[in-house]
Amino acid sequence: MSIWRVKPVSAFEADMKKSELKRVLGKWSLTAIGIGAIIGGGIFVLTGTGAYYHAGPALAISFIIAGIACVFAALCYSEFSSILPVEGSAYAYAYGTIGEIFAWIIGWGLILEYAMGSMTVAVSWSGYFNKLLKMFHIHLPDYLTTDPASYTGEGFSMNLPAFLIVLLVISILVRGTSGAAKANNFIVLLKVSAVIFVIVAGLFFINTANWSPFIPDAVQIIEKETTHEAYGYAGIVSGAAAIFFAYVGFDAVSTQAGEAINPKKDVPFAIIASLLVCTVLYILVSLVLTGMMNYQDFNPLGKYPEAIKAPVAYAFDIAGQAWAGYIITIAATVGLISVLMVMIMGQSRIFLGMSKDGLIPGVFSKIHPISGTPKRNLMILGGFISVVAAFTPISKLADMTSFGTLFAFTMVCIAVWILRIKQPHLERTFKVPALPVIAICGIAINTYLMINLSVDAQLLSLSWLVVGVLVYFSYGKRNSKLGKTPVEGADE
Repeated sequence: MSIWRVKPVSAFEADMKKSELKRVLGKWSLTAIGIGAIIGGGIFVLTGTGAYYHAGPALAISFIIAGIACVFAALCYSEFSSILPVEGSAYAYAYGTIGEIFAWIIGWGLILEYAMGSMTVAVSWSGYFNKLLKMFHIHLPDYLTTDPASYTGEGFSMNLPAFLIVLLVISILVRGTSGAAKANNFIVLLKVSAVIFVIVAGLFFINTANWSPFIPDAVQIIEKETTHEAYGYAGIVSGAAAIFFAYVGFDAVSTQAGEAINPKKDVPFAIIASLLVCTVLYILVSLVLTGMMNYQDFNPLGKYPEAIKAPVAYAFDIAGQAWAGYIITIAATVGLISVLMVMIMGQSRIFLGMSKDGLIPGVFSKIHPISGTPKRNLMILGGFISVVAAFTPISKLADMTSFGTLFAFTMVCIAVWILRIKQPHLERTFKVPALPVIAICGIAINTYLMINLSVDAQLLSLSWLVVGVLVYFSYGKRNSKLGKTPVEGADE
């Protein structure tokens, strides 16, 4: 009953052979899943909060730092996915290398990453949806579009659009992965076109004075009786940490390995390709946006309070190009749906892997015989995510998502190094070059970014991990299938 028991590769191979998931995803569908998750919150939403609260025009440097951090983790993810092409992502990788308790903690962290990420995107989508309605002179009451913590009126309030969009996405996902992938491919094409439009059209409205100073002097921002440091070099680093959840997309690719046609080759390709494409787009958009609109104008208490929720569209509005705002708002409103779709899909597959191993209840591993999806799993997730998104402010959700992402990336860098040492002869269709250097860099930069998250996010996230350890010892350890019926070759 050791908490460090390791699930052998042979057990993962046996799981793959009897998997009821349908292998319907090719190389480009997997890449589209990565791009679909990455392009969304980072470009259409967090550019405003990142510029105002953290880095100013130097937000582009924040995206570069975050991208570099991701490259190290992406290479490690790619090697793992070529060895263990199964659902579960970093959770499965840790279970096959370090041990059950370590895998559980990573899995619990991934729940934080994907669930909080889904909620953040749902709230972000609500902001763009409301702006779209206002363009057509439709105004929803504030108490139906604002969470209780942000509502300034009296009485009941909730973010109804955020609640409903989660339910819509769940209704798509339960129908089958193939259909969801086709919908995602279409949406990705639409929003990549919109991002390229923003970059090209925005070039004509850049005021270079908005980039001066490119790295503003460090100051303290006081808002609603809270104070935090912003700008300067520390602001660039904290900005990289704050916008980091936008890079969760390539991680989501690995969660779909169980439904990939040729996972050992296609998953590593999709992970790296989606990350490189989106990092370049992020850098260009952040430069254009902070050139079009002064970073101080993304102040939620200033003259453009809505700009913090839909910064790209508002930048074109202020430039006198309202027509462009229509295009961007429509693309963002539709585009964020695919981000939400991929995140919820990834979360459900992590639950599926943990449930198969007995660490969480079996209801999460039930596959619907017709759709080939974990239908009950998705419905439970949808109910939880929709309720929390309706009643929680976006700032708390985004920072906690970043912690979960950074934590998972750090653990993967550690685990792939350990597996290379313990089992160097395993077949690897992709190998990380100069692994010790890459792993150490990944561990160092991701840990450093975690330290630079807000104190609230750190405390809430660490509390979440403590709760996870308690759940493991009260349920997971006792119900582990590896503990009840040890698999041949498993470490005890």
